Amino acid sequence: MTPTLLKHISAYLTKWTPVFVTAVAVFTYFFPNTFAWVKGNTQTSILGFIMLTMGLTLSKEDFRILISRPIDMLIGVTAQYLLMPIIAWTVAKALNLPHPVAVGLLLVGCCPGGVSSNIMSFLCKGDVAFSVGMTTVTTLLAPIMTPVLMLHLAGENVDVDAIGMFKSILIVTILPVALGFALNAAFSDKSRFAEIKKTLPGCAVIGLACIVGGVVSAHGQKIVASGIVIFAAVLLHNTLGYILGYITGLLAKFSNSKCRTISIEVGMQNAGLATVLSAKHFPAMPEAAIASAVSCVWHSISGALLAGIFNVLDNIKKRRAR
Repeated sequence: MTPTLLKHISAYLTKWTPVFVTAVAVFTYFFPNTFAWVKGNTQTSILGFIMLTMGLTLSKEDFRILISRPIDMLIGVTAQYLLMPIIAWTVAKALNLPHPVAVGLLLVGCCPGGVSSNIMSFLCKGDVAFSVGMTTVTTLLAPIMTPVLMLHLAGENVDVDAIGMFKSILIVTILPVALGFALNAAFSDKSRFAEIKKTLPGCAVIGLACIVGGVVSAHGQKIVASGIVIFAAVLLHNTLGYILGYITGLLAKFSNSKCRTISIEVGMQNAGLATVLSAKHFPAMPEAAIASAVSCVWHSISGALLAGIFNVLDNIKKRRAR
């Protein structure tokens, strides 16, 4: 394939991420052997690759932006690691979720922001630099915050291996992101490298679809059997995250673009990471991985829907202004 074709394919996959991921999930349900190979170390490696693609988009300028906007970042990161775990815990209690499902939802809530949130912020004319900054900082803090929050929120009922989780997140997220950043810093002035980077969003979408396919392959029947309760919990968790994230932006007197970004960043979690962690650290609770997998699919769909709603509102305002 030519570089131009690859870029077009990447742009197409990025635009239609929710449709593509959902299609893979549905297809895998009927043909589970298709993604049966996505498990264990393979699944971990795919997530590491996704995080590598994120690192390759980071530049020194991005970190300068982070340093120049400490208050914005503090508000955003605090909202991410405060609201989503609390919402997950509240939803689990309110719906009286089975223990394993509650653990999966809590794990999603305690994970950092998802990479696809950057795409959604771009699509809805949000503050992309702020979005990338929030994703980066929450990811860098994840080896500490995710195990600590899980130990605090689920430790009374579940044996949480905080040290093991720290090591897993370090290997799966921080190291690939650091490697990607280093490669970008070293080769950013190379035209061929710049062309390769334009294909990476599509590669990340394919990787996300593979992770979802792997989980559906392993737990597809259980997802359908217990889907109503799990989907209701995921829907509530995600939706409340969007709403409270936006309200946080309003209270902080953020601009319209920043309010959209913090809404998307807070509501969309790195559910792919949660899926990998649940499979590795809670193997006796397959429902935990199912809750993470459902979140993985739904967050991509809802993020695109929310971005679309924001764009519709913009079009309505433009018509009224004429």
